[in-house]
Amino acid sequence: MLSLKKYFSILLFLFLLSCQNETEEQNSNAEGTVTKVSPLTSYLQRVAMVPTVQDNIIDNSSYCTIKFPYTVTVNNENITLNTAADYQKVLNNINASTTDDDDVKIDFPVTMVYYNYIEKFIPNQSDFNTLIDYWNLYPDLLSKINGLNINYPITINSYNSSNQIASSVSITSDQTFFNFIKNLNDSEYISLRYPITIRDYNSQTKSIASNLDFENAIKYAIDYCPENNTASLQFAETITKGSWTIPYFFDDSEKTSSYSGYSFVFKSDKSVVAAKAGISETGQWDNTSYYGVQELKIKFNSELLSKLNNNNWKLFEFNNSQIRLRNVGNGTDYLYFEKK
Repeated sequence: MLSLKKYFSILLFLFLLSCQNETEEQNSNAEGTVTKVSPLTSYLQRVAMVPTVQDNIIDNSSYCTIKFPYTVTVNNENITLNTAADYQKVLNNINASTTDDDDVKIDFPVTMVYYNYIEKFIPNQSDFNTLIDYWNLYPDLLSKINGLNINYPITINSYNSSNQIASSVSITSDQTFFNFIKNLNDSEYISLRYPITIRDYNSQTKSIASNLDFENAIKYAIDYCPENNTASLQFAETITKGSWTIPYFFDDSEKTSSYSGYSFVFKSDKSVVAAKAGISETGQWDNTSYYGVQELKIKFNSELLSKLNNNNWKLFEFNNSQIRLRNVGNGTDYLYFEKK
């Protein structure tokens, strides 16, 4: 007799298989399923966030943007912004002379749109300053991934293991995609129907055929799109500051809970100390660069911590408070560190 877990797995497999088109398109079947907590899911949600950096010259924030239309005054010239193309008018005015003050003044009231599509009415300069000061308290918040645009519509198959309901949905915009991911529950499995076409920051159209293709395209955007490189950080310098925890570890299956309560301190002498409940173990770490890709090597001797040992942890992205690594082999493993 089949176990309930195996029964659900068979149902999920049959559904995701049946949702593919019954033509030659089946050669492009979705590669694997993901959940709300899967790395690819969080990356895709960040791709689908509101574009917020293009007006930084006006609002000085990468986590919100001013909703069109609105008016600013630059060097005594009134400029009405109706579309993103109008930002060039502001830049042209600022660059026209080297002797003026280039002060950009916003004509209030305006409506601010946060990276997550939430809107807030701002009646005056004082409220605006308070809002920007608030966002500046979170400089390491993982923001929108720029330089990758999805060509919609795309189709997503989903299966809810708690109620055994399978469905398929057409996603038609970034906002729809963002909210779809936001509203996923813990028991839902989703599978993207490939191929999907994207446009990169060079305006080149590319075809995505699998989850790994998508993740690699996102990695490329993080590394090469100038709008994503807002700070110059050195990895070795960053990892040796403070202590870190493990918010996510996936090695064939998720094993994050095994490392709950551990803190890791990476020292400049290339030793790393893992501690939990007053008990510590010292291992070694090293950081190398291979064909421009940074790698982190960790070595512990105990049975549990040695599961983190991997000579192929490649850096996906990092900032002052988060480090994300992956290892691509027969499958993809992930190791995340978060500043304690």
